[in-house]
Amino acid sequence: MKKDDHNEVEMIIETGAEPERMEPVASVDDETSADKTEKPVRVEKPVSDSAVALKRIRESASEDDDAPVGSLSLKQIVGGDYLFALVRHHILLILFIVFFLVFYIGVRYQCEQDVIEIDQLKKQLIDAKYKALASSSNLTELCRQSNVLKVLRENQDTLLQLSDQPPYIIEVPED
Repeated sequence: MKKDDHNEVEMIIETGAEPERMEPVASVDDETSADKTEKPVRVEKPVSDSAVALKRIRESASEDDDAPVGSLSLKQIVGGDYLFALVRHHILLILFIVFFLVFYIGVRYQCEQDVIEIDQLKKQLIDAKYKALASSSNLTELCRQSNVLKVLRENQDTLLQLSDQPPYIIEVPED
């Protein structure tokens, strides 16, 4: 079976009609012809509309074409074809989202670190206030008159003594 016969059989099966044949009109086999390399000239008969449409479809379709959008198979989903196509079409949006996610995570981490530092500084401030209060109460206790007198009695070598007379109030006239 020749290649042309095979194509005719395919066309009969697909279209259900016998394809129209091409007939040679004239051939140039004359020895007196100047150019001996010419091939026979063929004139085609008009072909039906369905055959033309079928020919155009075959020319436009190729094996490299993607599958139609509506037909997804499990093999395509598991194999990653669908995901790859989705990522390829939306790469800028995905990069934009990833950038903002990284930015959001970084800002949130920094805020958490700041909150931890603030809590530590508050604890240090409370500890410093308690120490200042304790030191103030110790100083107040040591400065009381009874404690000062007790220290003076214990140290006999001092010249300081309690006064027997009440304090004098000096009045200064205002001009």
